[in-house]
Amino acid sequence: MDIHRGAQSTQASPEILVCESGEVHFGHFDGPVKCLGLEHFHYTNAMDRPAGRLARHFGFKQFQFVSVVTPNFLIGMAIADIRYAASGFCYLYDIAANKLVETSWLKPLALGCLMAPSPWDGCSRLGGAQGQISMEINAGVWQLRIATKEITADLTLIPPTAGLPMAMCNPTGYSGWTYTQKHNAMRVGGSLVINQESQALDKALAGYDFSAGFMRRETSWRWASINGRIGGSLFGLNLAAGVNETGYNENVFWINGQRHLLGPVHFDFTREATNQDWRISSFDGRVSLTFRPLNKRQERLDLWLLKSNFRQYIGYFDGQIEDTKGRVHRFEKVLGLTEDHFALW
Repeated sequence: MDIHRGAQSTQASPEILVCESGEVHFGHFDGPVKCLGLEHFHYTNAMDRPAGRLARHFGFKQFQFVSVVTPNFLIGMAIADIRYAASGFCYLYDIAANKLVETSWLKPLALGCLMAPSPWDGCSRLGGAQGQISMEINAGVWQLRIATKEITADLTLIPPTAGLPMAMCNPTGYSGWTYTQKHNAMRVGGSLVINQESQALDKALAGYDFSAGFMRRETSWRWASINGRIGGSLFGLNLAAGVNETGYNENVFWINGQRHLLGPVHFDFTREATNQDWRISSFDGRVSLTFRPLNKRQERLDLWLLKSNFRQYIGYFDGQIEDTKGRVHRFEKVLGLTEDHFALW
């Protein structure tokens, strides 16, 4: 359990998120939830009437994201099932050349898209003529497979022996909920070939995001993520604003696998000036970061029922974070990601 001033209390993870009575377990959990229990959820509209079959179907959203960082490259891959469509991407960022190339997919009505039913077991897969990506989860361990023009990969994300993910569930909107599970700064095993050249994985780190639930129809968020090193320590970071803030938040960092929950944070940046620095800080003073963007993956979709304005930036972080024991961790020029996203889904 994480204990500090202003702490967010944690609890043992339930076997099923939505129990047979329809009650949803809310809060921070000390481990993954093994089953979402969607069939038990009593979804209602704003007038407290049971939602119809179509409303239940289109109300449930799910997405997964993984980033892998090596000394020379950063890989970002995602699959999202938003019912009206499924979308996905896999990009390769060459750090030295500051060059980004990507493969992307869009499937109307999510045809041909497979999504894992829980963060404990299952497989998510999306592909087409340009290639295929998959994320398979076995007893909470993630395995990635990538087959694109630039990347051939079969990777396993290795959780720390005594480390915990950030796993939480919050109420969302009038009657919905969102379950989010993330884990950063995990070691990587397997094989990775980039542009026909095999890559060493001894210094590779990775993080994942599993999010699912009956989310708001219109939403937006700001987000920051790091999988890196501070001196000889493995350092992972996840910060967000705009989502998952109804009682609990998803702000957390890891040092050598040890999880430290954080309070609310504020993102200060100019949307029109994409090359300017971001400032990210917490109200309690424990987080003080600067982010310098170098490159970005962006996409704008305006498809009537579906709209997305997505920008994910790659760049360097500087600053400091105070852990739950009062120790301050300072760092300079650590590679990571930020995101600015609007969605109507």
